[in-house]
Amino acid sequence: MIPIVPDETSGPAATEAACRKALADRDPSADGLFVYSVRSTGIYCRPSCPARRARPENIAFHATCAEAEAAGFRPCRRCRPNEASLAERHAEAVTRACRQIEAAETMPDLAGLARVAGMSPFHFHRVFSHVAGITPAAYGEACRARRLAALLPAAGSVTEALYEAGFGAPSRFYDRAKDRLGMTPSRYRTGGLGARIRFAVGACSLGAILVAATETGICAILLGDDPDALLRDLQDRFPKAEIVGGDPDFEALVAQVVGLVEAPARPVALPLDIGGTAFQQRVWEALRRIPPGTTATYAQIAGAIGQPGAVRAVGLACGANALAVAIPCHRVVRSDGSLSGYRWGIARKRDLLDREAGCVMAASPSPPG
Repeated sequence: MIPIVPDETSGPAATEAACRKALADRDPSADGLFVYSVRSTGIYCRPSCPARRARPENIAFHATCAEAEAAGFRPCRRCRPNEASLAERHAEAVTRACRQIEAAETMPDLAGLARVAGMSPFHFHRVFSHVAGITPAAYGEACRARRLAALLPAAGSVTEALYEAGFGAPSRFYDRAKDRLGMTPSRYRTGGLGARIRFAVGACSLGAILVAATETGICAILLGDDPDALLRDLQDRFPKAEIVGGDPDFEALVAQVVGLVEAPARPVALPLDIGGTAFQQRVWEALRRIPPGTTATYAQIAGAIGQPGAVRAVGLACGANALAVAIPCHRVVRSDGSLSGYRWGIARKRDLLDREAGCVMAASPSPPG
């Protein structure tokens, strides 16, 4: 059975108490950590089993299925504790569907994907959306967009690349081309040649700041100590674009960005040209929903986008963010609350969080008296 491990804070029955709490909550995150047996029925189950609760005196906890079976209990036919969990089976089915979508020349129909997964179309759609964070159709569109991005530079024409990428109706892609590519397909085909990016380098209390924008919106907010290094970073990001200094109107936009750095809790509506992959966009959108003055962990962000197992990928998406403060990756911390890597320096991250906390406290109404 589960060993009773002494604990400095909770006493000698901490492990069994934790098991009983997980069982009472039917906590799916405890599946795989232990199983429990019921003496009156002779079966054992996983913690999340929806079966009717047994009397506490009839329950025993076991570290493994093998241990429970050695004690004479048989697996529950409802929760199947000796097989992969429902979450694992769903993740496997969605992974197979993703590989099928990626390999197909045209988007497979929902019924066909569901049939392979052994589910009804309605149930499969719900499962896929929960696990992947987007619908099967949206995933297929993202795959075709990536395929198109790879085909455009060498294609004879944009239309040829669209059809080869699997777009049956090119007009449907043109409707969202700038969202997917950051520019028109024809401009992307030439590696961004002809794209015009205005920029300006200034100073703020965190050091040097570079702000750059396309015709769509701000595409980079970079922080650092060396203005020349910031400009080289921008040129590396857009090697074939025309990068020009901003005009007086652009300086007003830069002033807004500097204001956001100085008072990061103050709401400022800035036009953004976010770009990025479909996954990165979901992560960055989740970051923008973190309220000023608060933080979230990488695991919480992964859960918020419906992919709890993608904690490392969330960290990589935060690191790829080129819009400092506007997309507040500084509000993401480790699970223990400590500050992890920030591409513009831990000191700047701490400074931004301290400023936000101060602004939020200053804006809070004073207690009566």
